[in-house]
Amino acid sequence: MTPPAILDDVSQEIPVKTRPKVGFVSLGCPKNLVDSEVMMGLLYHNGAELTPRAEDAEIIVINTCSFIDSAKQESVNTILEMVQHKVGGPNGGKAQRIVVAGCLVERYRDEIQKNIPEVDAVVGTGELEAILAAAGLTSSGHANIDSPFNILPQSQISRAPSAVHQHSRPEDSSPQLQIEQATESGAPHLDSEMWVSQNARENTLHPSRPEGDARERSGRFSRASWGGATAALPEYLYNDETPRILTTPRASAYIKIAEGCDHPCSFCIIPQLRGKFRSRRMSSIIAEAENLIAQGVREITLIGQDTTCYGEDLGLTEGLSELLAALAVLPGLRWLRFLYTYPNKVTTRLLETMAKHDTIAKYLDVPLQHASSSVLKRMKRGGNAQIFLDLIAKARRIVPGIAIRTSFIVGFPGETDEDFNELAEFVKRAQIDWLGVFTYSDEEGAKAFELADELKVPQRTIQARRRKLMKLQQKISTKSKAAWVGREIDLLVEGESEETELLWQGRTAFHAPEIDGKVLINDFGPHETLVPGTFYRAEITDSHDYDVVARILE
Repeated sequence: MTPPAILDDVSQEIPVKTRPKVGFVSLGCPKNLVDSEVMMGLLYHNGAELTPRAEDAEIIVINTCSFIDSAKQESVNTILEMVQHKVGGPNGGKAQRIVVAGCLVERYRDEIQKNIPEVDAVVGTGELEAILAAAGLTSSGHANIDSPFNILPQSQISRAPSAVHQHSRPEDSSPQLQIEQATESGAPHLDSEMWVSQNARENTLHPSRPEGDARERSGRFSRASWGGATAALPEYLYNDETPRILTTPRASAYIKIAEGCDHPCSFCIIPQLRGKFRSRRMSSIIAEAENLIAQGVREITLIGQDTTCYGEDLGLTEGLSELLAALAVLPGLRWLRFLYTYPNKVTTRLLETMAKHDTIAKYLDVPLQHASSSVLKRMKRGGNAQIFLDLIAKARRIVPGIAIRTSFIVGFPGETDEDFNELAEFVKRAQIDWLGVFTYSDEEGAKAFELADELKVPQRTIQARRRKLMKLQQKISTKSKAAWVGREIDLLVEGESEETELLWQGRTAFHAPEIDGKVLINDFGPHETLVPGTFYRAEITDSHDYDVVARILE
């Protein structure tokens, strides 16, 4: 493999004066973030310059989320804020074009431009390559750089000390154009080898899962009631040759291993937004991982709507296990994790693969959604409290010390006091390490939206149930984190604490990026300073409800 090259003078490739400045706001989950990184790579490769300052951007792209009501509202508010930076707007900006991308486009394609005329173009989740035309650019055809991944020097891209938020943003914080999550060391990364059309690579006669085909025939993916939605479902898949600029801290990166979803969950519209489940080729994923490691990435997180279905459409029965085993042995990789698993697809082989390889984080993210069999049946999920308790016990037996994360929905239509009490009792018995609670959001297009109004749970009751469950989990977490005191751990240092300059923060292998608690660092040990993106040995000295405090040992 050719070593990563450093582009000392990108302007020699494309004259600076012809490079329009583009700014990005990326909302939603890590899967959406990868889409933003791909669009940034395509734009940069074909003549754009990236900037984190809205007031300097000539083109502003907002990659939106439309998963639940609060995400849709955040997306709309962000669009309205960004259009203020258009030429002639109240903020006196330089923006000539506003482009809206992502899930909101799939749901409200026509309404966006009709109701917000300042928006010049929209790009759906399956149209990432169309970002070039939306921004007024054409493919440059440049392919004169040997390495598919290149490190851009700091002088070429402005840096912004900001984070990409997931679904929510503090009330007093305004959206920032996302170029990177800045750290003291490290610049953005660019895959600048010319991208190859997906139709010629990943998507030609792409196979599908029998479950997906059956559910398509039953209307699972229908968008007929969505005004303006395109008839064709998204089919796009990026690959290892697609230009991509990383916006995560230098040592960490996401790899999307699959797209779309075939599951029938009645509360969810992601299948309509993202299309049928489709896996990337394993060779492409491995090549991307090798490229990332070659440029300094040490933590890789595999993501997809359901990673446990990976490879089923390619004829693999244990695709995720095979992929993990292939990636775990790559030289230079320190941590490998995967997110978003489906409970009935967490197999014995998958757990054994996790236990076998030291590089695979002992961390299982398995959204259970509920514990009451009656609620799970209406959710079209299946399962019950005992089945889930058995799964958790099995995971802890095969993978000693494993951290388990899950999420629940409270207030689903028809959820009774008895159902909720069963969920609360499950939480007590399961002793989950990391737990998130969502309040039910009634989404038009989801099957649950059609349930009778008399089944709908009052908002006051929903909020009360969420508070009760979170208070219960707080007690469990406080006790669990207290047991960490005295442990020695490997710690990935991220930088100064978001709360105070007096502390630094980091993560262990038991903390997924951005969604779990933190390790706060109050003692640098033998070091005068620490280097973000570096692994240190540390000892846990104190604990709080969700966070722990550590001192560096070496």
